[in-house]
Amino acid sequence: MCGRFVSARKRLELLEEFGVERDRVAASPDPEPDPDYNVAPTKRVYAVLERPARDEEPQARELRVVRWGLVPFWAKDASGGGRLINARAETVAVKPSFRRAFAKRRCILPADGYYEWQAVPAEGKKTSKQPFYIHRTDGGELAFAGIYELWRDATLPSDHEHAWLWTAAIITTQATDDVGQIHDRMPMVISPDHWADWLDPGSTEPGSASATLSPAAKLLAPQMTPRSVSGSAASSASSVATRQYLIGFLNSVSSSIVRTWATMTPRMSWPTCSTASTSRPAAVSRRPTSCASTGAGIGAYSRSQEMGTRIARSPSRMPG
Repeated sequence: MCGRFVSARKRLELLEEFGVERDRVAASPDPEPDPDYNVAPTKRVYAVLERPARDEEPQARELRVVRWGLVPFWAKDASGGGRLINARAETVAVKPSFRRAFAKRRCILPADGYYEWQAVPAEGKKTSKQPFYIHRTDGGELAFAGIYELWRDATLPSDHEHAWLWTAAIITTQATDDVGQIHDRMPMVISPDHWADWLDPGSTEPGSASATLSPAAKLLAPQMTPRSVSGSAASSASSVATRQYLIGFLNSVSSSIVRTWATMTPRMSWPTCSTASTSRPAAVSRRPTSCASTGAGIGAYSRSQEMGTRIARSPSRMPG
């Protein structure tokens, strides 16, 4: 499965890279997602998709923000979305929760890499889990194969900006090669030459859609490699996977604390922290920077070149 991934590209980068013709993110009242090195279920993520022509808008490739964890359109509430983060390629075309979305609501979820954990037997202890960060060694984007759905919140009026909840799931398959030694499942990806076919909402034959899917390892090998974490505690603390996982988590926590405290004490002035650039995810990382004035703060990772490879009920009308 894919339970955590990295999404650090900026909106403008994704617009260019995926040839987006309609930017729904800039037009939205909600803020853009920040670069995230630890994307967890129910978080907001970017999605590339195409919607059928409607009213005066032609069919076009769009960039939107969706919530990770699919909520079927027939669900009574949205509480179960956090469980449907992955859809198996073997059953996605027939499973009730996914089959309609797979037929006509396919998308691409851009990612810089993803995390997996391998069970490691420990003598005299319970089995521990060792983290791996899996990504392309050339720094390229992973175009995860996804499906999306729209769920109508009946508690809100139809013209409310949040009346429709957009959610998505990542399609996974049996893992192979090096990745299969870590975990038995891995994301499916879409190669650039198949993006148009995969995103076309007019293509509703399950066989045609399935033909565009490729296991990540098969498509990207030997460009994609898992970077393991050393068994010793000291090495684990300095490993790429561990440091990126922890820094993303700590950034999220510290940002939440600062926002809450700033709301409680709006007149206080805060020192500024110097952080590294987040225009790209960390491939190989350096230590977080800190605030010169306070000695506190968590810095985001930047790319380092010198260290080698790295491992939605029945609606009457849906929105455009």
